[in-house]
Amino acid sequence: MARIYDCSVDTDLLTGMRLARQAVGRGEVVVIPTDTVYGIGADAFNPDAVQRLLDAKGRGRDAPPPVLIPGQSTLDALADFVPDVVRRLVDEFWPGGLTVILVAQPSLVWDLGETRGTVALRMPANSYALELLAETGPLAVSSANKTGQPAAATAQEAVDQLGGSVDVFLDGGAAGGAASTIVDASRVTQSGGRVRIVREGAITRAQIQQLIGDELEPVVAAPAEPEEQTVPDEPEAPRGTASGAERVDGSADPAAATPAADATAPEATTDAGPTYPEFVEPADPAPADPAATEPPADPPAHPR
Repeated sequence: MARIYDCSVDTDLLTGMRLARQAVGRGEVVVIPTDTVYGIGADAFNPDAVQRLLDAKGRGRDAPPPVLIPGQSTLDALADFVPDVVRRLVDEFWPGGLTVILVAQPSLVWDLGETRGTVALRMPANSYALELLAETGPLAVSSANKTGQPAAATAQEAVDQLGGSVDVFLDGGAAGGAASTIVDASRVTQSGGRVRIVREGAITRAQIQQLIGDELEPVVAAPAEPEEQTVPDEPEAPRGTASGAERVDGSADPAAATPAADATAPEATTDAGPTYPEFVEPADPAPADPAATEPPADPPAHPR
């Protein structure tokens, strides 16, 4: 049975962290709080564990999870080249709601899915997540929900959707709810290139523009829609259901008796989150623009 460990209680925190660390070491998945939404995490260097994460969410390998890291020093270990503009961004916005896509170190032995040679990295602004990351190392983390369902803003909402696939749930209270902003710097080299915002979230375009100026790719206006075309109403997202999850002291979780509090929040990845922007399931699906997401077949060399 799924167990929720309340991180605000010292005994639960110690037990939950120990069991979460052990579960990650065994190649299992765990649910952790972050500053955006709750995330389901696995050892980023264990392909079987990453596959368990994808299976728990009902996702395929074409939707690789981002990687949460404990600090900026890990950025250099996982990315092939970290441009100066990215260092300025993470200096300003980490820990926090900014996910950065970079070219991955080619020597790394891992399999996150069909990443096309890139990796999405974020340092979360959540003390419990950072404590676990400091002990486990980088974790592949995606939003703690089934694909197509609302992202979990509480541990109980995560149990409602993933209780059959995950045994250890760390409860850090209600998450912030705002998805991370995702920027793609995989085409920036020492010769130039611009950072592209592929999803605006917790960090606004204005904040990024103020920091890096013309090193940010400008917005390209979309063609106007025909007047007669109407936008369909967004379907109401299904609400969470009670799961009867039991806390470690044997008492029933009070949140289990009521529906999920925020059932209409869109899925976030990193971020937990969230995921790569081209793989986020939007509430109202629209055709993707291949030119905006398809990286070059032969990416340029990225000197260290």
